[in-house]
Amino acid sequence: MRLLIVGTLEGQLITASKIAMDRGASVTHASTVEEALKVLRSGRGADLVMVDVGLDIADLIVRLEAERIHLPIVACGVKTDAGAAVKAIRAGAKEYIPLPPDPELIAAVLAAVARDQSNLIYRDASMAAVVRLAEQVAGSDASILVTGESGSGKEVISRYVHTRSNRSSKPFISINCAAIPEHLLESELFGHEKGAFTGAVARRIGKFEEADGGTLLLDEISEMDVRLQAKLLRAIQERVIDRVGGTKPVPVDIRIIATSNRDLAESVRSGTFREDLLYRLNVVNLKLPPLRERPGDILELATHFVERYARENGVSKRPISEDAKRMLTSNPWPGNVRELENTMHRAVLLASGPEITEDAIRMPDGSPIAQTVAADARVAASAAQTAEVVSRSLVGRTVSDVERDLILDTLDHCLGNRTHAARILGISIRTLRNKLNQYSDEGVEVPGPGEARIAVA
Repeated sequence: MRLLIVGTLEGQLITASKIAMDRGASVTHASTVEEALKVLRSGRGADLVMVDVGLDIADLIVRLEAERIHLPIVACGVKTDAGAAVKAIRAGAKEYIPLPPDPELIAAVLAAVARDQSNLIYRDASMAAVVRLAEQVAGSDASILVTGESGSGKEVISRYVHTRSNRSSKPFISINCAAIPEHLLESELFGHEKGAFTGAVARRIGKFEEADGGTLLLDEISEMDVRLQAKLLRAIQERVIDRVGGTKPVPVDIRIIATSNRDLAESVRSGTFREDLLYRLNVVNLKLPPLRERPGDILELATHFVERYARENGVSKRPISEDAKRMLTSNPWPGNVRELENTMHRAVLLASGPEITEDAIRMPDGSPIAQTVAADARVAASAAQTAEVVSRSLVGRTVSDVERDLILDTLDHCLGNRTHAARILGISIRTLRNKLNQYSDEGVEVPGPGEARIAVA
């Protein structure tokens, strides 16, 4: 975790810095916005920027966007400065931390941005086989493709490989290709030269150069645009990159690990992923089984999360009751390890007796998991019963018409929320946006965020 602290606030941010370092973060300081920008351009990157609320946070965010630097901002100020806190959040800061700093609050913010993922917890034989393969190839420089469902631990195993490689003393840099807008991703990866585009007021070092000598994790690489894939392929093949607006190739020495929750072979067939890039990345494939296929890991992980969140929340560690263990091992965990972690965090907070019982194992809305599983089964049964009736209504219609109605109906169901609709449809947010733009151009009404189409009889 790399933290950049901007400002002084009479030494209180220095105290925050010490707390962050005690929690394992590496910290860089800058007194002004201009100094902070110089740090970020130079290749001494950050995962989080903590800024004195008295500085012009709105200006910092505008300048970061202009230079295509994508990272979260947290504002800090004295507890009585409520007006400045509101102004900072409206300007684009993700959080506000009151000062003097509270160690647990800072720890929570750091954990929210970059969770401690150095621990690889497993016991199941299927996961042990993946770990053995990871250990076999860790010492090489071979590119690795990590595949598996969302929440199954792809970044965890990637970090595990790095820590056991010959590059472990060098940087491990991660970039989420799905979280960064397409027009920013190229500059984020490769950097840019001064004057490369409007807002490029100075040279900026990208993730490839930040990771020089170490490992670069390209998370959810399936979401990368095909045009950018060509530039990535050259960087991997020739070990050189071209900064945006640059005229001279820059040599880099990195190991590439890529992750995907999609079938990249299918993406190749559909034309959204380059076949030659897949071959370059897929020298070794670490395929993570979903949690439901590694039952031996469920209780091991649950116990680990109970210990962790009891410690972080300052409560007594309670053992998991036998009934609760049976409930945990029988649950299908569609959200995988991430869902289990959140469930056990809630259980630590909800448990009241000497043990964590079934009553504490609940969904975010407070409903018992057992009822939720039963409800999911009823929904699945109902869907199966109506599938045949629905399919009959599709006969005689074109595929494009059916696809359009499915996309728009799903968007209606989500009240215009593009991210939720894309997740339900099983497509990328970029593909969904392209489809919606196409429908708008054709004169079809497309609901905006928070909206739904008005049905006309």
